[in-house]
Amino acid sequence: MNRDMLSRRLARKGYEVILAEDGAAGLDMMENEQPDLVLMDMGLPVMDGWTATAKAKANPNLATIPVIALTAHALEEDRIRAMEAGADDFDTKPVNLAGLLIKMEALLAS
Repeated sequence: MNRDMLSRRLARKGYEVILAEDGAAGLDMMENEQPDLVLMDMGLPVMDGWTATAKAKANPNLATIPVIALTAHALEEDRIRAMEAGADDFDTKPVNLAGLLIKMEALLAS
């Protein structure tokens, strides 16, 4: 499932979705929009998701925004790397929407 399809499915579930083209733009959007939750693709151009997540979590204005890392890499090292960058949870692509929604709701409720 690509990001456009995922965003449409999330919108149909009632979520407001804002898309960033790269990690640097994503950080700017986080600062300006203050979202309730971020789905961070680790393979973003310009600034990858690992770096963008670490920078967001180091910024006091963004540190409390939950981040779910999304990556096509399903290795345990990738999950550990995402958590070390500051991600609050981790999911692999292609995304299983039902599983992702459970993770999203858990983070939004906490």
